[in-house]
Amino acid sequence: MDQLKHALLDYHERSKHRLNFYAPGPGGLDWATQPDPFRVFHGTPRVGLPLAADTLATLYNELRCGTLPPAHGIELSNLATLFELSLGLSAWKTCGAQRWALRCNPSSGNLHPTEGYLLCPALPGLSAGVYHYVSRDHALEQRAAVDEPQWNQAFSESGVLIGISSIHWREAWKYGMRAWRYCQQDCGHVIAAMSYAAAALGWQTRLMEAAADDAVADLLGVDRREDFGGAEMEVPDLLLWIGNPETRPDLESMLIALDRAQWHGRANQLSSGHVMWPDIDSIHRATHKTRTREPLSPNPERRSAPATPALDLSFARIARQRRSAVNFDGTTRISDAAFFGMLACLLTHPDTPPWNALTSPAEVHAALLVHRVDGLEPGLYMLVRNPGALPNLKRSLRPEWLWQQTGPNHLPLYLLLPYDLRAAAKLICCHQDIGADSCFALGMIARFEIALNQPWRYRYLFWECGILGQALYLEAEAAGIRATGIGCFFDDEMHTLLGVKDHTWQSLYHFTVGGAVDDQRLSVVPPYEVQP
Repeated sequence: MDQLKHALLDYHERSKHRLNFYAPGPGGLDWATQPDPFRVFHGTPRVGLPLAADTLATLYNELRCGTLPPAHGIELSNLATLFELSLGLSAWKTCGAQRWALRCNPSSGNLHPTEGYLLCPALPGLSAGVYHYVSRDHALEQRAAVDEPQWNQAFSESGVLIGISSIHWREAWKYGMRAWRYCQQDCGHVIAAMSYAAAALGWQTRLMEAAADDAVADLLGVDRREDFGGAEMEVPDLLLWIGNPETRPDLESMLIALDRAQWHGRANQLSSGHVMWPDIDSIHRATHKTRTREPLSPNPERRSAPATPALDLSFARIARQRRSAVNFDGTTRISDAAFFGMLACLLTHPDTPPWNALTSPAEVHAALLVHRVDGLEPGLYMLVRNPGALPNLKRSLRPEWLWQQTGPNHLPLYLLLPYDLRAAAKLICCHQDIGADSCFALGMIARFEIALNQPWRYRYLFWECGILGQALYLEAEAAGIRATGIGCFFDDEMHTLLGVKDHTWQSLYHFTVGGAVDDQRLSVVPPYEVQP
């Protein structure tokens, strides 16, 4: 354990950006080796999926309030909608002769290291097995055909599994050592994207937290080296149970049934050249997860319904119009009611997306640098997402902070310092104007000490950050503004601002929300009407 803890701390510290030097990276982009953003398995039977999301009437505001529609049937057209609104393409953008795809799930640098899989029993329109989702074509590739009653019985006819894996090289090509962090954040965004899309179909989502990494790899087939050859390997991340939350599939029975499955396909090579980043391999090994016990579900705090957003749009529209802002105008303001409504959606509730995916208590809190919120004094605020963390936060941060409860009584929001922090926000965000030009910026402050005791939880902290980010993305769209995740920030400058002196708490992800400035040079093409 001490060796794993040392490896984790070594990676965490050396992957930080600092004022006088950045984390180790490639130094420049080798465009000749830019990875293909789409993984396919050649030689697999394909199932084309219908584009059915426009028939989905669920409103986004219903989901954020926990009002799910009656559960749709688990069959091909509804699963197609699940993938379309979570991992599917949302548009193609063009600039001159260049064209690139956008997806419903955001990704650092739009590099998309995350791959999605469907594990299902025999369903109407779909045979039992393991499928890989190809977002470019909105299609499923059947990686494994399973003709064993044991496999179907393992699902109890009450849901399906979604598997997630990552390809580290896709991020490392651009970001080097820090890429592993971004892969984990992207996993969190995918968990949330899946949770929202499932909820729009009336389905609940639960993370299979007890599953071991080796079992996930076996079930997804990402450990089958003979199917990858010279192609980039995928690493197992997680399994999500979609369906009846009162049941869980029998993974052991599924693994036994897979021993007699027929596997198809060979992975495409994504890049003609690679740079080895041993630090990524090291942190991957250090955070390897064996089987654990299912966590006990915490008693949920009562949560008041958030205020209705400015735009009462369908979830399908919100999911597909989500974009990462590149610049903010520095003038847009939002009301305190809109701000409080956004923050209310960051509080956990066991049956409300995206927090229904998690069964562990909240371990990440939001340190907010508020610039342009009408009715709220500019300054530093803290949203304490788990009331039990308040005493620890007070002990760990600057003793002079006010900790003055602010806003509606149901909202655990505290004013720490009334002050214009636009310059600090810009500095912390690697000198980027977007930090100061936003309505507000925030750092996600994680209880890092739990990762030192259980290193695999380091990944989970990043996942929780990504889930928070996805909720903010959708909330910003519903408010008529825009958000963006900030991967480049000076970790310890944020710690200095807060007064963090050790590894009890660490800042893992930054975010900004404001009035976006669109690039008029870019054109937008529908996602599936025109092929690249």
